[in-house]
Amino acid sequence: MRGDRLTDKIDWVVIGLYALMVFLGWTSIYAAIYSEENASELISLSHNSGKQLLWIVTSLLIIIGVMSLDYKIYSSFSYIIYGISILLLIIVLGVGTVVAGSKSWIAIGGFRLQPSEFAKFATALALANYLSDINIKMSNLKTQLIGTGIITLPMLLIIIQGDTGSAMVFASFFIVMFREGMPPIYFIVGFGLIFLFIITLVVSKTIIFVVSGVVILIIIGVSVKHPKRIIITLLVGLIIVGTVTSVDFVLNKVLKDHQRNRVISLVNPDIDPLGVGWNVTQSKIAIGSGGFWGKGYLQGTQTKFDFVPEQSTDFIFCTMGEEHGWVGSLVLITLFVTLLIRISWLAERQKSRFARIYGYGALSVIFFHFAVNIAMTIGLFPVIGIPLPFFSYGGSSLWSFTILLFILIKLDSERMNVLMR
Repeated sequence: MRGDRLTDKIDWVVIGLYALMVFLGWTSIYAAIYSEENASELISLSHNSGKQLLWIVTSLLIIIGVMSLDYKIYSSFSYIIYGISILLLIIVLGVGTVVAGSKSWIAIGGFRLQPSEFAKFATALALANYLSDINIKMSNLKTQLIGTGIITLPMLLIIIQGDTGSAMVFASFFIVMFREGMPPIYFIVGFGLIFLFIITLVVSKTIIFVVSGVVILIIIGVSVKHPKRIIITLLVGLIIVGTVTSVDFVLNKVLKDHQRNRVISLVNPDIDPLGVGWNVTQSKIAIGSGGFWGKGYLQGTQTKFDFVPEQSTDFIFCTMGEEHGWVGSLVLITLFVTLLIRISWLAERQKSRFARIYGYGALSVIFFHFAVNIAMTIGLFPVIGIPLPFFSYGGSSLWSFTILLFILIKLDSERMNVLMR
């Protein structure tokens, strides 16, 4: 019957948004390396635009594969897929190729694959499978610890590879944990510690200790009849002391030199404008120079003269901002916001807990990449080297986001045939 056809059941809105964003991404990559001298060569595999076109074509094959598989496979084999991704992350530590200081790539002929990209949808599947178990209660500490373990294992392996930026993406899965009932106190404490860490970079430690000490003494003074409140206050005080005193250790012992410099340049953008601050400074100039309507497609001067490094990858948003101006930037942001809202809607209408949780996993990953990448290009977040989904150059990135999104589309198309928990 007509209603049984897959084409009648899939969400064409998400597919349309995906196709439009991939197309705009390719045109932006083309523009980022365009010049009149090499115009006729830009669809060859010797240029990023040609390679990206190949990734786009192969993504169509991936889509066919994802949509052709039985939807139950994604829940039944989720732990196996997760295990394979973990194995690849371990293998890359031994045989991986070092790129930009990170040993996170596997070279295959003339191409490179980044296992950390594929670990994202694998982690989303494994977390969805675990949290959808009928016996799982998010108020249970054991559940919280196991869920956290599923998230942090790939994070730790990617950190060992030296790719802290990609590792940070996995923190977005805690949004899924929160959606499924993890107590909000964990997020309040987490964001509080991050805020305290940032404040320590710009405010004297002495001032922080004095202000915190006064507040703690006042709370203790008015809580003499509440020993439990006093104990909690003292524990908070110890956490504050530990966080503030750990800042120097993290900056000097944990982060690499370029990562430390990026954090410092975020706090003080003028500290090294010709060195560590160059990328962001030129990025903001490029975006600002586009004005309201932009300079026109293929007319970006900042792009043409290579002022912004990594413009096809991490800083692809600059090309949109310079050539298409405020209007083009607004269109790009609107596309992402529309996609995220649509994914949220798809997740909420699922009849399967597994599909709903996976939907929020996909939402969290795409949102993190989108928000952080754009924040990097305008100087609101340290440059951590993560791509803009569907826009940035890269086969691993495009393939992984394609799989991430189309697994959800497949699950949604089968929502009326719920056999998964």
